[in-house]
Parts: sequence; structure tokens; C-alpha cells
Amino acid sequence: MLEDRMAAADPIAPKIGQQPGPPAPPTPPTPPAPWPSGYPEGYAVVDVETTGLARDDRIISAAVYQLDATGEVQDRWYTLVNPQRDPGPVWIHGLTSAVLADAPLFPDVVPELSRRLDGRVLVAHNAMFDWSMIAREYARAAAVAPVSQRLCTIALSKELGLPLPNHKLESLAAHYGVVQERAHHALDDARVLAEAFRPSLRRAARENLRLPLLSCQPLTEWSDSPAPRRTAAASAYRPSTWRPSRKRPACPYPNPGRYVEGGRLVQGMRVAFSGDTSVDRELLEDRAIEAGLHVATSVSRVTSLLVTNDPDARTSKTVKAAAYGTVVIDEAAFMQLLQDVAPAGSAPASG
Repeated sequence: MLEDRMAAADPIAPKIGQQPGPPAPPTPPTPPAPWPSGYPEGYAVVDVETTGLARDDRIISAAVYQLDATGEVQDRWYTLVNPQRDPGPVWIHGLTSAVLADAPLFPDVVPELSRRLDGRVLVAHNAMFDWSMIAREYARAAAVAPVSQRLCTIALSKELGLPLPNHKLESLAAHYGVVQERAHHALDDARVLAEAFRPSLRRAARENLRLPLLSCQPLTEWSDSPAPRRTAAASAYRPSTWRPSRKRPACPYPNPGRYVEGGRLVQGMRVAFSGDTSVDRELLEDRAIEAGLHVATSVSRVTSLLVTNDPDARTSKTVKAAAYGTVVIDEAAFMQLLQDVAPAGSAPASG
């Protein structure tokens, strides 16, 4: 097992920099052979702590464990980040304004973090949350994270059929006998995840399982306008999705039916989104609503259109779209269609 007792004992870990290398584990299990040729060549296991869960929240600490192709640890790194605002749920992450006052700003962290991520698959537990927070911080810093793919360990656990009682990190850790020493400390959470990811990766390799890799789209447009806040008593710190739910206005137009490929969108059509988008998802949804479309949270028989940049990903939405014969288009095509939405009552005929 990888040890990090020094960081666990110190209430305030170093603000930035490479941590002392972990001692060699006692004879790790031999990777399966042959190793699947299509698997990534390296991974960056990431955990971030944040001021909250909304789109205007900030990263206050980040940790990266670099792993080689078979899951062996190559390096580890941790930094605090000054969010230049209230640190949020201190009772959870323990990082006060005083602790963060002298920490580097995120733009100062970008070069080192980029070096740790470059060319690797980003691995995280509930990876959509961690990637979204990182992508937004990079956008604020006028930079692009050098990551093209991510892997969620929740999705991998589902693919492997692990008998877990729930999808919490502590349950995955307990399954593999990994001891969690400082929950919600980014460095220890990343260590725990790295230890739990290695046996999952090797089992997937033995079974020649297709890894649940998703693309990481950098944000090209984003907003820091506040999102609705949840009270501490209302929900846990890490929900199943990184984005708090928000109440959308009811669509005033009836559903005219399916989108006809090659035609125009019509006000009232039900549009669903799946996966990453280059325009911030909430902004994209807002544009659809402003155009008179109904933004749906799932795909059903009455869904008019599914928008995704990764149609081959086996998500519940893409699977249902295929089953129902729902037209699937990418984000760029959808943005084009948004420029000329037909008024309610128009027939969804092809152009």
C-alpha cells in the first residue's frame, strides 16, 4: 500500500510542490499479460477540494498521482489554491481563509498542474465534477488543460460489476482494503483512489474490458454568475453529479414531435444533452430555452433530439436514443440549428 503518513499527520500540507516519493510497496501483483494494446499509456489520478458545487465555486486544493500504463505510481503532487473568496464548507475540508491566504492563485498553479496532466487520462471519482471544476479554472486563467480524455472510477466499478453498497470513495476503498486516513484532503483522497484504481485497471485488462473513457472538452464560453446554493443540511458535499439541480422555466410551446434530420428545429421540441460540451452546459441549455426549446433531463420516446459530442459512448441517453430512433447530432450542428429555430406550429419537415 502507498503510504502518506507525513501528509496525514501534518494539518497543513505544503502549499505547492512535489511530495516525497512513496516507499516501494511490498511486491505488487504482476500486471496481466498481454496488456490490451488500446489502453492508455499513463494516468493522472486527480482530486480537488472546492468552495462548493456551483459553477461559480473555486478550487482550494488539488492533488495528482501520476500512474504508468499498468497503474504503478510514478509521482505525486499537491497544492493549496487561494480562491480569493470564502473557502466554503471548512467543517468538511478543513481549509480556512487563514490557511489559504498565502497559497498561490490558480493561474500560478497552471504550469505545474499542466505538466502533471499532460498526455495522460484524467482519473477521478465522479470525474465529471473534478473535470468541470478544473476546466472552469483553466478558462478563467485563459489556458487550456492538456487533457483529452477522462475516466470515472464510478463508471469503471459499474463496468466491472463490483459488489459495492454505494458509489462512495470509501466503499471502493474498503472493497480493495485501502485505508482512508484523511477524507476530503485532496492528497489522501488521490492516494486512496490511486490504490483502488490499480486493481480495477488490472482486472479490466485481464477481462479485456473496454475502459469507460470520455472526452474532455475545454470550455470555450462560460459564466461565473451564481447558481442556486444548497444548505449544508440539504445534501451531502459530493452528490452524484457535480452540478446542483436548478429549476428551468416551463416550455410554453407544445412538443411538435421528432426532429427530422436535415430540417429545422421547431419551438417546443424536447432536446437532451449528453457528455461534455465546449460551451458551458448551462449556457447551452439557456440558449436552447431562449430559442423556445424544451430542455429534457433524460431521453424518452417523446424526445425530439439528443446532442452529444461522443455518440459512441454507451451512456443511458445514447442507448435510449438508439432504441427509440431519436436523431443524434453534435454540439456544432446544434449551435447552427439554434440560429434558425422555426416558430411553434411549424411542421418539422426536412429542409
